[in-house]
Amino acid sequence: MRLRSEYGEQHRRPAYRAFLLKSPDRQRNTSWKKSPPALVERFTAALPPHPGLVRKPMFGYAAAFVNGNMICGLFQDSVIVRLGKEGAATATAAGRAQQFAPMPGRTMTGYVVIPDSDVQDRAVLAAWLQRALDYTLTLPKKSSKVAATKARAPKPKRKP
Repeated sequence: MRLRSEYGEQHRRPAYRAFLLKSPDRQRNTSWKKSPPALVERFTAALPPHPGLVRKPMFGYAAAFVNGNMICGLFQDSVIVRLGKEGAATATAAGRAQQFAPMPGRTMTGYVVIPDSDVQDRAVLAAWLQRALDYTLTLPKKSSKVAATKARAPKPKRKP
């Protein structure tokens, strides 16, 4: 199907967009609810003190990063921590946590959801977050996007 833009040029509508719009299995409900304010406060208060720790939102939820790597965060009414493959396997095998899956069938490797009982106890929550920080500090530092963008060679300008 050819469409005409407002400037008079003809272009084709991408077929994949039509497929995505019509396909029932592609139409997922991705409306996520906000984290309760009390949980946000509890999470913020339990974050371990570290000079490189940066708090910033991730997909609209509170999260903490160090060296550009995510340590932990909130997702709806849950607290998520990054423990790596081995740490996550240990935590799930012990029955203390479950694998984090933001969408059904889409798990995030190395991330687990802390049980609600542990989230309610500030000392236990702080221990989980410290464990996540200790693991994340072993990861290589990520380069910032700003520095990476500036380091690239400028694109050649198009001729009119």
